[in-house]
Amino acid sequence: LTPEQKHFVEVFLKSRGNIKEVERELGISYPTVRGRLDNVLEAMGYRVEQEDQAEVSRQRRHILEQLANGEIGADEAVKLLKNLG
Repeated sequence: LTPEQKHFVEVFLKSRGNIKEVERELGISYPTVRGRLDNVLEAMGYRVEQEDQAEVSRQRRHILEQLANGEIGADEAVKLLKNLG
């Protein structure tokens, strides 16, 4: 795992898997938490079922809305979109 992934796992475990707490602690959205969790699972060799296309599209729209509203910067938006796959 990368240092960023290890930090995510520590926060996730500390919050006992409560995604709302992970969102607050890391300052990221629900789709981002899910994406990072999927990335960690894949890095550990577990197969992650791909979310249906409608959900991925919804997450992309949410990220772009955050960017348009100034809630996140362009670099963060690119990183989040890449995490979606």
